[in-house]
Amino acid sequence: MSRTPTPQQFSLQVFLDDRAERSLPGDVLEGLTSSPKCIAPKHFYDARGSALFEDITRLPEYYPTRAEREILSTHGRQIAQITKTRELVELGSGAAEKALLLIEPMLAEESLERYVPVDVSETALREASEAIATLHPELTIHGAVADITRHLGDLPQSSGGRTVALLGGTIGNFRPSDRIRLLREMATFAGHDGHVLIGMDKVKDPAVLVAAYDDAAGVTAQFNLNLLAVINRDLGADFKQEDFAHVALWDSENEWIEMRLRALRDVTVTIRDLNLKVSFAEGEELQTETSAKFTRSRAKAELAGVGLQLADWFEDDAGRFALALARPSD
Repeated sequence: MSRTPTPQQFSLQVFLDDRAERSLPGDVLEGLTSSPKCIAPKHFYDARGSALFEDITRLPEYYPTRAEREILSTHGRQIAQITKTRELVELGSGAAEKALLLIEPMLAEESLERYVPVDVSETALREASEAIATLHPELTIHGAVADITRHLGDLPQSSGGRTVALLGGTIGNFRPSDRIRLLREMATFAGHDGHVLIGMDKVKDPAVLVAAYDDAAGVTAQFNLNLLAVINRDLGADFKQEDFAHVALWDSENEWIEMRLRALRDVTVTIRDLNLKVSFAEGEELQTETSAKFTRSRAKAELAGVGLQLADWFEDDAGRFALALARPSD
């Protein structure tokens, strides 16, 4: 039976309490007046988008979630023994199931005292926290409804032994300069005696990669197109989903997947709240996500560039996905 966490066990900070705080208006204005047009992928995750992504993680083509779960199940105790972490901060925390694969071995090591989930969805954060609190009432949970690119410095300070985790390959969604900036902030936030744990999807056969972002059932297409529904609802736009098609492409030069929405005909869209009209020519594409893929050498170099030393590298048995565990360089 589930229960509501007590105030002593669970506390919450909310940094994103309205659509303006989520930066949607500014991102849409800048992105739709740029060339090429683009929108930041963080805006996928309204309630429906989050639910669709959970559906994606269960698709046969979408291996990253299963591969990462395998790594955590196999190496979670080892990660706990290396880090001896007192506080686990999970950025983009999502569902409780993933978090428990780290929390439980850390509790078994008798080191973990506090879990800090950080997510843009307050609903998802509360649901996951309630599930974890039910299983582990001895654990203090401090949730933060926040943008990880803006609010890390506002989160509670730690007395030491902090591990900052960014799982699921999310790090690949950031452009190189933004990725380096976030890694540097994570390193600073972890502190001199902390660790950083990062999920990284690996470079592999492009056919496998494209299929993971363009599944046969069309769930990823629904997820991508839902971004238009978010803009319609929150900014008074009149996008019609039937005017656009989901596209996923492999960029071999940059070693990343790109998701786009391609206009199927000439389209003009009005965005009432921005007093903006935007035209799309037939075939023109709106870039909605990039997802970089990594090799161990690339990961090691990027981490070193922000003062982090690769302490360990864990892969699933099929070598599709990796967890990079890093600590501050000596």
